[in-house]
Amino acid sequence: MKKEINKEENFFLTKDEFIEELIDLRTKMAADKDLKIDALDVLVRADRYKWVHQTSWFGEPILNIPHDMFALQEIIYKTRPDFIIEVGVAWGGSLLFYSTLMDVLGGKKIIGIDIYIPDDLIKRIESYGRLSARINLIKGSSTDLETIDKVKNIIGESRKIMILLDSHHSHEHVLNELKLYSDFIGTGNYLICADTVLDYIPKQDHRPRLWGPDNNPKTALDEFLTMNNRFQVDTELENKLLFTCNPGGYLKAIKD
Repeated sequence: MKKEINKEENFFLTKDEFIEELIDLRTKMAADKDLKIDALDVLVRADRYKWVHQTSWFGEPILNIPHDMFALQEIIYKTRPDFIIEVGVAWGGSLLFYSTLMDVLGGKKIIGIDIYIPDDLIKRIESYGRLSARINLIKGSSTDLETIDKVKNIIGESRKIMILLDSHHSHEHVLNELKLYSDFIGTGNYLICADTVLDYIPKQDHRPRLWGPDNNPKTALDEFLTMNNRFQVDTELENKLLFTCNPGGYLKAIKD
């Protein structure tokens, strides 16, 4: 007989019982269509105040909401990648976030790729001692073969790779990135296609974008998944987030 649990007093639960309860509740939360619509509405309305950009790590802006950063933390804890590749460096806060986790959990290098890496950003990234030592910056287009060769020289034969694609958000560019970088990832590791939420956001006057409902990371990801059966969306991870900039974008490699 299943043990009766007082839901209001979780401190009486075992960890397994608590996790079981959470799994049940997050599955129900993911099925709550009205709640998901409300959550998207909050993201859309809060974008006027750059809510997505308000998070920082060690004083450096991350340009991502805490919910997604904690999701990435869970992935890193679970998979213990040798290398993390982030395409789209921005202000560098996320690189320091990954390096902090690697400093505790182990791992080799973080690779940051961007066409624009100013000298002041390099100086700041290099000022964090052993955290800085793990970070390799590559200045150049993510889809240039020269950039791909530099990545290969760093990662060698390792397939324990986590990749986050968060640069130019046009369909064509993201699709090219998905094709190029997915080959680096071995079974059980993750490819995260960022800002798929753009497919669900209506036109916004306060922040004109080059991409929209028919031209964004989600449309690129949908096309990619029709031609590549190595990956599946980690719905268990996504179900717990409610707020996310990457709906459908957390991909786990299920085979080599």
